[in-house]
Amino acid sequence: MNDTSLVSNAFQTFTKDAPAHSQAWLEAVAKLGAASALDAKTQSLAYIAVLAAVRLESGLAFHVAEAKANGASREEVVSAVLTGLPAVGNGVTAALPAAIAAYDR
Repeated sequence: MNDTSLVSNAFQTFTKDAPAHSQAWLEAVAKLGAASALDAKTQSLAYIAVLAAVRLESGLAFHVAEAKANGASREEVVSAVLTGLPAVGNGVTAALPAAIAAYDR
């Protein structure tokens, strides 16, 4: 995924102004992904669910685009956002507008 318009300003600043830290982070992320038993689509949807649950909307555009590229439907993305509803409450609904906009982009 090379579209930097989907990457939050905070993460772009992190990669630009803390290159050693961001490189270490990206390597760890790659290794964690490789260790996962989940297929790419399921992993992407799970990550969207986590972002919504912790209310980290800044990463949604990138990760929704990734999920879509991995074959996730719009309905699956919406369901992923709402997965945390029973555990963390309706705060996850705050992520819906950003997730849907990113999917429809």
